[in-house]
Amino acid sequence: MRTPMVAGNWKMNMTVEAARQLVYAMSPRLREIAGVEMVLCPPYTALQAVRALLEGSDIGLGAQNMLWEEKGAFTGEISPSMVKELCNYVILGHSERRTLFGETDETVNQRLRAASRAGLTPIFCIGETLQEYDAHKTAEIVRRQISKGLAGLDAAFARRIVVAYEPVWAIGTGKASSGEDANKVVGEHVRPALAELFGQDAAQVIRVLYGGSVTSANASEFFSRAEIDGALVGGASLKADEFVAIVKAASLR
Repeated sequence: MRTPMVAGNWKMNMTVEAARQLVYAMSPRLREIAGVEMVLCPPYTALQAVRALLEGSDIGLGAQNMLWEEKGAFTGEISPSMVKELCNYVILGHSERRTLFGETDETVNQRLRAASRAGLTPIFCIGETLQEYDAHKTAEIVRRQISKGLAGLDAAFARRIVVAYEPVWAIGTGKASSGEDANKVVGEHVRPALAELFGQDAAQVIRVLYGGSVTSANASEFFSRAEIDGALVGGASLKADEFVAIVKAASLR
């Protein structure tokens, strides 16, 4: 059985004090939930403060991105060792990074290789745009993103990777995919693409999350599906009651 995971991507939200208040509101209740791997991904500025509040708990901490270089003249960037100093997880390849900041399959691959060297657990995001979805290119897109994004990584590290299937047309729009459709994409395209790279055994071990307008109202629809192992949660992770309810739903999977 793959352990469910629920990760909260706070994106560019929360000052340090607001981050503290959110953790105060949700942490005691999250600590009572068993059987789910939980990860909070605040903005860089709040990582230190959130880390202090999570100390002694099983709640993980993740960064929202990083560069592949260790140091140098890269103004505004964060290195793998800087992330590792505070976190065990890092989100890589998010569609907002791809569409707004020009990240490609190749640069995402460089980040994933760096995560491997640093001993970080990446949450690797894939997913098609609305135009690609309407053109029936979902399979082509997710298979390409997997084959290029994970190229050159070894099977031992691959077992640590968490894949987040996030159809771009569902992120922040309130229009989530259906559980049936998301499960089909994962079962028919994501896991076979992983098997081609790392073998069938590894493909069955790797956890695949769903992301895109996940709420407490629809979480169970996704978590009840055999191929979906949890969620990468955006807006709902900024509301303590919502995020706790989503994690509880995952614990009942």
